[in-house]
Amino acid sequence: MTATSCVISIIDDDESIRTATKRLLNSVGYAVESYASAELFLASGALSRTECLILDIRMPGMNGLELQRQLNAAGSCVPIVFVSAHDDKINRRKAIQGGAIEFFRKPFHANALVACIQRALNPRKE
Repeated sequence: MTATSCVISIIDDDESIRTATKRLLNSVGYAVESYASAELFLASGALSRTECLILDIRMPGMNGLELQRQLNAAGSCVPIVFVSAHDDKINRRKAIQGGAIEFFRKPFHANALVACIQRALNPRKE
């Protein structure tokens, strides 16, 4: 699977984070779609084409952990990477127990995020 065949969806209420993360991932060849809320993501129908999800914890409306629970309940297997300024032990534990592959604190290291996404999309190459 090449980077260009993958769609990464970013859900974060902070427009600057969405823009910067999208630019980063575009620069390494990924197609990226971004959403200001979990509700907009769900309404878009993007889940069916999303191969990895970058998700914030705290957002107005449905938060990231609630979206993760909803996706899990629906049987989604899309890998989730949390990126949040609110890195407390409880949120981190809930995210990882819910199946998240990683939890980064903002600001995150660009190379670490890209490497994490590559591992999520190509798990057999680890």
